[in-house]
Amino acid sequence: MIAFPLERFVEAQADSYATALAEIRRGAKRSHWMWFIFPQLTGLGRSATARFYGISSLDEARAYLKHAVLGARYLECVGALQDLRTSDPIKVFGETDAIKLRSSLTLFQAAQPMLLFGAAIDRWFAGVEDAETLRLLSGQLSEGSASSR
Repeated sequence: MIAFPLERFVEAQADSYATALAEIRRGAKRSHWMWFIFPQLTGLGRSATARFYGISSLDEARAYLKHAVLGARYLECVGALQDLRTSDPIKVFGETDAIKLRSSLTLFQAAQPMLLFGAAIDRWFAGVEDAETLRLLSGQLSEGSASSR
């Protein structure tokens, strides 16, 4: 199995996870943590930070979810979202980070389908997954099929 450099997420979350979770629970994101709390697929973000924290593949997303710390934290954050009274992602995250949230949920639902992820996509995005994430994943799958021939 490929070892993915997941420590970058653990290090980034060391000083910000408690703040991120508190902001999610309050329903108001105020500080900068989206990239490493709700990571998205590489190729979606243009900034150096987005590229650094981008998830390279479904396999890396699965490894993230299997990681003892990161997987538990991701589930806790999605669960905290589901506990909010609002279901307006723009109200909680702002427009740009609401897009990142949809991308992240779409990626992790594709990597490891879970009722929690599907329910979050249903609730926060009317069941509509992120089309660009799905397009990039489809391209990865096509490349994988071609290289395995």
